[in-house]
Amino acid sequence: MSAPDGLYPPVQYEGWWLALALGILVLLAAAAWIMWAAVRPRRERAPEPAPLSVQLDSLRAHHLERIDRVERAYADGTMSPRIANAELSAISRSFVNAFTGIETPVLPLEDLEARGASPELVAAVRRHFYPSVFERDVPADPAAGIAAARQVVTGWH
Repeated sequence: MSAPDGLYPPVQYEGWWLALALGILVLLAAAAWIMWAAVRPRRERAPEPAPLSVQLDSLRAHHLERIDRVERAYADGTMSPRIANAELSAISRSFVNAFTGIETPVLPLEDLEARGASPELVAAVRRHFYPSVFERDVPADPAAGIAAARQVVTGWH
């Protein structure tokens, strides 16, 4: 069928050509997705955090062990009463800091009260740790400070 000026009418493709082209595109897309899924880096699942009670028990056990070490060192005579009370203060403050997030290791007594730190900690600092560490007199026997530090650590629920 030639036209007088050499033009030919457009050739119509049959429907199966379109289906074949779409099928090939779908196969290529599926192959690309499979390749991407096979080579992408896998993310490691983070372990589930321990329940709060387990964390508190572990934290409590660690700090009670530290208090026991101070008690033994004082009983052995390798630690002075002033140093023992200073250590007990640091241990008590460390526990409250780890449990609440309040920066208790660096706060003076007035700021501990203002920030709402543990009442047990505030009482222990006021009655036992500050007088033994900062007064010029002979520091108090750390036995009461040991009991107060244990109360701070075991007083949380």
